[in-house]
Amino acid sequence: MLADDEASRGQLLSYLRHGHVDGVVLITTHADDPLPGLLQETRMPAVLAGRPHRPSPLAYVEVDQHAGARLAADHLASLGRRRIGTISGPQDMPAGQVRLTGFLEAVAAHGIDDVACAEGDFTHLGGAAAMRRLLADRPDLDGVFIASDLMALGALPVLLRAGRDVPSDVAVVGFDDSSAAAACDPPLTTVRQPVEEMAAEMARLLLKQIGEPRGPSPSVLFPPTLVRRQSA
Repeated sequence: MLADDEASRGQLLSYLRHGHVDGVVLITTHADDPLPGLLQETRMPAVLAGRPHRPSPLAYVEVDQHAGARLAADHLASLGRRRIGTISGPQDMPAGQVRLTGFLEAVAAHGIDDVACAEGDFTHLGGAAAMRRLLADRPDLDGVFIASDLMALGALPVLLRAGRDVPSDVAVVGFDDSSAAAACDPPLTTVRQPVEEMAAEMARLLLKQIGEPRGPSPSVLFPPTLVRRQSA
């Protein structure tokens, strides 16, 4: 069910309180999203796909975002890239915040402190718009970490139209290893989230809560891996 405004959230809570479901997997929360707190109040078995913005007793499953961003930074640095930029995710989402923080900390450890940043929204169009802003700010950049593959899919054609070859002029690393990574031209080097394994773990935790309602299950953090393709 989609619950992206007050009315739809009210409908969702009514649906839950009337016993239509035994448990909930909540996908994607923004900083002002009240759903994690409301789910806690209903005492409904629930698992979050990703760390909540505020501390919560609800269990969550996610990839180690900080470590994933560090993999991207280390790879760009290993290629000798020094004029680095990043297209972050939304800064009202934990994934957007942690990927940006992890990347900036990692490149700083390589002696790179001047990093151009443009905020995106995890969409194709948002990635294209952010890349245009990034190039306007830093036309000579030679490496970019883009915090989602879908944004990279929008950003790569912008680089091409600007006359910047990938990877010889600009090395590009994404995040997710989604279907968008293979659709990119050139195919995208990216940080892999083990989505199928994470989904199975969310289902396991939820079924455990439903079968053994003795409080929340522990949260689970999956390690990321770097998938090397042609973009970097």
